[in-house]
Amino acid sequence: MATSPSSKPPAIRIEGLTKDFALTLRGLKLRAVDNLDLTVKENQVFGLLGPNGSGKSTTIKVILGLLEPTFGSCEIFGIPSNNVRSRMDVGYLPEAPYFYRYLNGEELVRFYGRICQVPKDRLEDRVAEVLEWVGLKDAARRRVGTYSKGMLQRVGLAQALVHDPRLILLDEPTAGVDPVGSAEISELILKLKDAGKTILLCSHLLAQVEGICDEIAILNRGRLVLEGDLKSLVSERHRNAVMVENLPAGLEKELGAWLEAKGARLVGIETPRTTLDRIFLEHIGYRKEQGSSRQVDENIARSDAGKPEAS
Repeated sequence: MATSPSSKPPAIRIEGLTKDFALTLRGLKLRAVDNLDLTVKENQVFGLLGPNGSGKSTTIKVILGLLEPTFGSCEIFGIPSNNVRSRMDVGYLPEAPYFYRYLNGEELVRFYGRICQVPKDRLEDRVAEVLEWVGLKDAARRRVGTYSKGMLQRVGLAQALVHDPRLILLDEPTAGVDPVGSAEISELILKLKDAGKTILLCSHLLAQVEGICDEIAILNRGRLVLEGDLKSLVSERHRNAVMVENLPAGLEKELGAWLEAKGARLVGIETPRTTLDRIFLEHIGYRKEQGSSRQVDENIARSDAGKPEAS
């Protein structure tokens, strides 16, 4: 029986994810992620946001199968993330990639292409293709050890794409990249979406996130504090903005007729927007009077704090 499109599993499904890290032999634990539910639909750019220590990296490691959850589950296209098969169609760029410095860019991407089982008859063309995408065509024969921070990010993006994955996880892909390079990477992410890919993006550059993401989730202290469609979130639906030319002091009610009588012209009424920066700071509990944009929270929880025993 054929599977209907509506019944297709999402790119990522996380249910009840909790991850504890042992701190002492007495059972004291650090709760990095606390009962997280998250769904990333296929063929969208999804922004996973939060301050440092909010649980983003732990969540990504669980998605990649690098960590086992203490409680809960995670699936990639319907396959449990602890199953090796779930990672066959995933590309990953870590926040601080480390590569073999004595290989050149072309050799490095070719190496990862072989690991990811890119067919031999396709490998060389694919390596050249992704290096051109990320703007490293002219530096492909240079040793990686001579690359700048921005170039390392670019070659890291190339290795994440070389096997043409369906799901791409990008952790701070524009860290250390100049504004032009950042804009180019944003354009590439949108092209990948147009090609049917799903992209999970972690970034502190909220202006970039606002420009390319379809949906976002904000984590704080291991918990989900906000999730939704980005356009809806940044729209202040309870307010209206009126733009007019030569507007004298007046009232909004019966504005059209009133403006005509006064010789002014109604240009338009639209829904004003807040900014993603403002939404982000509000939902992580930031206050200016605290004197710092970064709060330190140990977020320590004992293993038996209201949670069932792991099976």
